[in-house]
Amino acid sequence: MPLLNVAQTMPHFSYLVPVMVFFGVGDHAGAIATIIFATPPMIRLTLLGLKKVSPEVIDAGMMSGCNNFQLMSKVLIPSARRDILIGVNQVIMQCLAMAVIASFIGAKGLGFNLLLALNQLKIGQALELGICIVLIAVFLDKLSLAWANKQTDYFADLPFIERHKYAVSFAAILFVGTLLAYLGTFLFRDGINYLYMIPHNKGYTSQLFWQSGVDWIWDTFFFSLQGFNTWLIQDVLIPMKTAYLSMPVIATFTLVMGVGYIIGGIRSALVVGGFLLVIALLQWWERALITAYMASFGVIVSGLIGITVGSLCARNKIASKIILLVCDTFQTFPSFIYLIPVIMLFGVTDTSVLIAVIVYATIPATRYTVEGLTSVPQALQDAGSMSGVNRMQRWLKIEMPLALPHIMLGLNQTVVFALFMVIIGAMIGTDDLGQYILKALSDKNGIGNGLVLGLCVAFIGLAVDHIIRTWAEQRKKALGL
Repeated sequence: MPLLNVAQTMPHFSYLVPVMVFFGVGDHAGAIATIIFATPPMIRLTLLGLKKVSPEVIDAGMMSGCNNFQLMSKVLIPSARRDILIGVNQVIMQCLAMAVIASFIGAKGLGFNLLLALNQLKIGQALELGICIVLIAVFLDKLSLAWANKQTDYFADLPFIERHKYAVSFAAILFVGTLLAYLGTFLFRDGINYLYMIPHNKGYTSQLFWQSGVDWIWDTFFFSLQGFNTWLIQDVLIPMKTAYLSMPVIATFTLVMGVGYIIGGIRSALVVGGFLLVIALLQWWERALITAYMASFGVIVSGLIGITVGSLCARNKIASKIILLVCDTFQTFPSFIYLIPVIMLFGVTDTSVLIAVIVYATIPATRYTVEGLTSVPQALQDAGSMSGVNRMQRWLKIEMPLALPHIMLGLNQTVVFALFMVIIGAMIGTDDLGQYILKALSDKNGIGNGLVLGLCVAFIGLAVDHIIRTWAEQRKKALGL
């Protein structure tokens, strides 16, 4: 499990460096990087699904005379099937995100064209490509979730067609489609057989429409956007960055280890101190601080927005469903996509990266807040109301204390999302660890640096993860949850 934690907190770019060294560049390298990146979360989600299987079900399987293989194939996996398939949904989204990032090592596809468009500042074309990627992501997300939710148990005496009706339907549709495509080769000998293939650049394009919208925004709001950009950089970001870089190393250790000690005792203090020590002993301490400053700014703002929006929406069932649907939709977007609109508005600056971080990282903060508040037992809320407390007092004294452990786990995800987005923002020039990971991709001897830099990012995330998870577990025990 610790290895899986490290693997899941490693930024996307870190996987590209060793793959490029050993396998070169191109589609095959992108496919290998995607497989390596998506495997750890699939293992983790499968383990979690299997652990949720009721001990009574396992005992029943063993009492029936199952050996280990039969117990796994006939009892555990079927019982955890839905959880595993939901994990497959998450892995599909991970694969799509990595397939876009793999364009940095020459993997062809929409991600490659999107990267070229952003490098040439063709925002209209980039928006069109981004919409295509988003539509693919939403389609795969909804399809895989529907597949997971459609899984039903069946009795062995049902006919084959009844047990495998969806697979048979899919095979029939695939056969008919293939047949039509083949017949099309005879019907459209002199033209384009769109039943078989849509040639490149033969369809309609909407990039002129999007580009005109971008130009209008720039012409209309130029001075407002520039004013906000200047204020944020000069009055907020630069002072915050200076404060992080000017903090003595011993003070950083004291602060972080002190928090760990207060929350989890000497063990937590040593764990987070060990993560920091590894970073301090390497040559990337300053860049790690810059990464931490950008991520922490994003986490603070995202946490405030997410908790506020989640608290307001949790009061109404319809609003809760709507905001969770919005979170589900935005969470399907590959992280790369969030850079397009902010580059359009603020250009290639730290502001663009941080706004993308805030938008991306607000999703888990909002989701976990809604889920935490809606999970508070209604009986406790009614008891509070009968005691004469108003809505604000009930929220502060009853709902938030009970929901806070769950909300903090959402904040944990917010930290990981923020770190990932900060690293991805390196492609537009941020001076953090991500920039050096990106440089390692162009250095034939950069495999060592790439992996070390990725571990530095992972250790930042793991230190925060340990502190938050320890606090949440202790809080749950104190509340009897």
